[in-house]
Amino acid sequence: MNHRNGKGWRFLSTAIVSGVLLFSAAPSRSEDTAKPWVAPPAARQKKNPVKSSPDGLAAAAKGYHENCAPCHGAKGAGDGDMAKYLKQKPANFADAKMMNAMTDGELFWKMTEGRPPMPPWKDQMTETERWQMVNYLRTLVPKGGAQK
Repeated sequence: MNHRNGKGWRFLSTAIVSGVLLFSAAPSRSEDTAKPWVAPPAARQKKNPVKSSPDGLAAAAKGYHENCAPCHGAKGAGDGDMAKYLKQKPANFADAKMMNAMTDGELFWKMTEGRPPMPPWKDQMTETERWQMVNYLRTLVPKGGAQK
């Protein structure tokens, strides 16, 4: 993941989530999360240009555990330590049915744009890092699970 700011990612993630929690009670934020989160058709159709590789998966795993696991959980089940404080339950990336329904482009778009309480990751991660994360998220589905 992008380590331009070095060691402070875990703190930054917690601070972002904490800050988002304070604002997630605002009516406009709550209304946004009550609606289904649907990626635009063009985003859904976008293909992942980054091949899955051991190095890419390792980098994404590190970033996931630093930035995503506090809410989504270590194994992606949506059960991270911060999840209990969120009005909107984090996605369960271990859910084969959900992951089979989502395209790589949709996962990439949602990660890029964010939606409260999840921040947009477009400014914290490069495009390649976000595509690597899509590849990593696919590994969280139990064997025999999600297809692209």
